[in-house]
Amino acid sequence: MDFINNLLKIIIDRISQTAFPFIYPIYLLFKFIFFIIRSTSAEDVAGKVVLITGASSGIGEHLAYEYAKRGAYLALVARRDHRLRDVADVAEILGSPYALLIHADVSNLEDCKRCVDTTVSHFGRLDHLVNNAGITSINLFEEYEDPRNIASVMDTDFWGTVYCTYFAIPYLKQTRGKIIGIASSAAWLPTPRLSFYSASKAAVISFYETLRVEIGSEIGITVVTPGLIESEMTKGKFMFEDGKMYIDQELRDAVISVMPIEPVGGAVEAMLRAGCRGDEYVTEPPWLRMSFYWKMFLPEVVEWMNYLFIMTGSSPTDTFGKWLLELTGLKPLIYPPSVRSPELGIQI
Repeated sequence: MDFINNLLKIIIDRISQTAFPFIYPIYLLFKFIFFIIRSTSAEDVAGKVVLITGASSGIGEHLAYEYAKRGAYLALVARRDHRLRDVADVAEILGSPYALLIHADVSNLEDCKRCVDTTVSHFGRLDHLVNNAGITSINLFEEYEDPRNIASVMDTDFWGTVYCTYFAIPYLKQTRGKIIGIASSAAWLPTPRLSFYSASKAAVISFYETLRVEIGSEIGITVVTPGLIESEMTKGKFMFEDGKMYIDQELRDAVISVMPIEPVGGAVEAMLRAGCRGDEYVTEPPWLRMSFYWKMFLPEVVEWMNYLFIMTGSSPTDTFGKWLLELTGLKPLIYPPSVRSPELGIQI
């Protein structure tokens, strides 16, 4: 067995090194051709039924508005009923024929089943599932006195995705529908203080990629890997070591530092275009997709840079990255106005 593995190692290495420079340009050519074909036959979602989790704010809220502009029926899911009502009102003004409100917690299996069942019972079908609900933790691993306090990150970000997808698949197969899954570029970028969040998003990507192999011929799956998009997270809303959510923009500045935050409007337009085209992946902002290759080919450099910007400083809220942000005066240029208000240490 060792002989076979050693032989395969030599053969595969040689073939890869020799053939890759010739195969990759051909692959890119075919990929470009298929992109053109998909662009000319993008799906029209007018009259389609779309279920969006985490629809009360951020990416989920604004995806609801984009679908509404295109005339889709909406099933909006979130825990905050009062915020959902506001989103539904705006969506209907923008063009949605009807926005159904579903108060639910996607970390709960029964709630996810109820979301899908209620949507299909009301509209008679399901065309798109947008798995967007998520929460973010922001502590160093050693700061947790009880790791169980942070289990809700995986419960919401990963299991919430799995549960909703499980119950939606039979209906999406009937309509040859689509799943748009909001993951994160944090899945491949080793960012200090985001270990649980990054792990949950890496699990989400792996789940979708495997699911695509299993059912991709019947249901389209678009994996979205956003960077820093205008949202509650970039406003400083995080889960802390006690398992509760707080707003702390000082710590937000220390972690994000000089990374630009993309306004949510343009980002969700690109996400929905990609979903309607049937793209397998979309990263917003687009330049951030290169960080995947940085991590692949220069892993030590990426890890060192993240350590330098986030782990060096006199305190968790006084890092090198935050110092650089203040020194350069870039904050008004790279942080949208909605994320710059000084709300510190507020429990929510």
